[in-house]
Amino acid sequence: MSQPNTPLLFLLFISPFLLLFHTSFSQQNDTVSCPLDFEVLRRLTQGLSPSGDQCQFILQGLRLVQSDYLKRTNSFLPRVDSAESCWQAYQTLYNQLVPSFDIRKNCGFQTDWIAKGCNNITSRVEYESNNSAETLAAVTTACNQSLLNSSPCATCTTSLSSLQPSDSINATVGNVSDCTAYRSIYAAAFANSFGPDDKGNAECLFSLNFTPVKSSSNKGKKAVIVVIVVLGFLVLLLCGSGFWLIRRNKLKNKIRQREITRRWSDLNMNVSNLALESINSSTTLIRFTFDDIKEATKNFSRLNIIGRGGYGNVYKGVLPDGSEVALKRFKNCSAAGDASFAHEVEVIASVRHVNLVALRGYCTATTNFEGHQRIIVCDLVKNGSLHDHLFGSLGTKLSWPVRQKIALGTARGLAYLHHGAQPSIIHRDIKGSNILLDEDFEPKVADFGLAKFAPEGVTHVSTRVAGTMGYVAPEYALYGQLTERSDVYSFGVVLLELLSGKKALIVKNDEQHTLVADWAWGLVRSGRALEVIEEGIPELGSLEVVEKYVLLAVLCSHPQLYARPTMDQVVKILDMGLAIPTIPERPIPLTAGIDDIEKSVSSNWGSGRVSSYSRLQTLKVVTEQSS
Repeated sequence: MSQPNTPLLFLLFISPFLLLFHTSFSQQNDTVSCPLDFEVLRRLTQGLSPSGDQCQFILQGLRLVQSDYLKRTNSFLPRVDSAESCWQAYQTLYNQLVPSFDIRKNCGFQTDWIAKGCNNITSRVEYESNNSAETLAAVTTACNQSLLNSSPCATCTTSLSSLQPSDSINATVGNVSDCTAYRSIYAAAFANSFGPDDKGNAECLFSLNFTPVKSSSNKGKKAVIVVIVVLGFLVLLLCGSGFWLIRRNKLKNKIRQREITRRWSDLNMNVSNLALESINSSTTLIRFTFDDIKEATKNFSRLNIIGRGGYGNVYKGVLPDGSEVALKRFKNCSAAGDASFAHEVEVIASVRHVNLVALRGYCTATTNFEGHQRIIVCDLVKNGSLHDHLFGSLGTKLSWPVRQKIALGTARGLAYLHHGAQPSIIHRDIKGSNILLDEDFEPKVADFGLAKFAPEGVTHVSTRVAGTMGYVAPEYALYGQLTERSDVYSFGVVLLELLSGKKALIVKNDEQHTLVADWAWGLVRSGRALEVIEEGIPELGSLEVVEKYVLLAVLCSHPQLYARPTMDQVVKILDMGLAIPTIPERPIPLTAGIDDIEKSVSSNWGSGRVSSYSRLQTLKVVTEQSS
């Protein structure tokens, strides 16, 4: 009888263990734990809930966590193979604040974006090598203080605009931390000694706003208060001793209420005055008295009115030194809003650019006859607005070089608001009448930062959405979703007006209107882009350049948010000759006729170029209209 083969038996015995070890090792290699510490954000949000736009809060919160990671490791970005686990960790944390909200699905973030940054810069050393020692020292001096108050915050964020690089060159890479975001990430990690997890840094550098979570105990207290008030009111009614006593009580209550209102108004005035006084210490703004304003405008003479808007009238005025200014007088004001107004004035005053209208000063006052007044004093731009030259009394045909200058200058001004100003400013009401032209036809964007103070009127979509019909992006008009790319949509509409000479809403008859963006897309899609251009434009450039402007305008006014470029990319396309990306298909408009829909369905599905989103939209419209 032969002896058993010992090595073979040993291999047979240990093979299951080797297989188990290999499987376990492979699973560990496939899943890399996230190096980001989301506990930093959890501690800041404990007992609070995010306010404002959800996706913007998620994006800024992630940048705060990346700042903590930079401070600990001197590295801006986690490894690519940890991206999935980082998103899962963030998802778990955010669902504690907002249940059933899918971060990546609802906000359009892709998994690998968390590991992509600015110009291949990944470390602190690489970022600091792009900036001089003097620049870094100036940022530290401006930011190394508590940023809870508005004035220190404005000083710090203004200094960050000097950090380089200023924007991302590679426009095809999607990420969550571009070069502009690197400024705040770096400043919170190293320029401010309080660190990224400080409440002042979170609010100032990352624009994170929180509201207290309402507890059930608070609701119970409110219910008790309501019951007490109701019972008290009933007791007063039962204890009334006649009509004369009731009238006397009403009179006393009116006098008391007037006194409370007066004291409350005085308190708000004191608070706003303190906020506005802090502006004077850090800017060159002039605080005008109401008498100064009346003298400059000749007591608000009708002859001095040079414009009317949703917020009120615009007057031409002359200051004591002889300089001419434009004065915007807001209507329907109350002293209760002055604190918010003071903050906006401070932000606007810190913004300086050749293609933005400069703010000179302001006035807040309460008078016996006119009531409460809020007035903004700006530089006077004497050559009218773009709307005046295209559609108004100044309607002379602008030459092609002038139109190019207007398009590029407007794009530069908006790009500075989005990417150069700290914090960034979304205009919300870009249109031809808000683009002023000087004597050399250099454009200057007006009314940025003021849209939220405009009262409800016929030119506004709703009380929540500020903007003029025809220029408002679909996601903003329908869902209130406001981003920088909402401004890009409005810029695209203005660019189409500039190229075609047609208004944002093209009137076909008394009951039918067409958006100029839909009209231009129809021509571009059929290969007739040059038909968008207005006939008879003097000094028309090369057809290749002209067509490029048309394609850019159609891309900017695309109804889908993520198809639009940023304003920085628009400037590079206009100024540096960068190629225009492929224009994605557009969803079928809900106002399209059934014949147009069936024609589009057959052509689009036959060519295979329409997106899945467009097909779903088309099916929905065809079904609804057929039924």
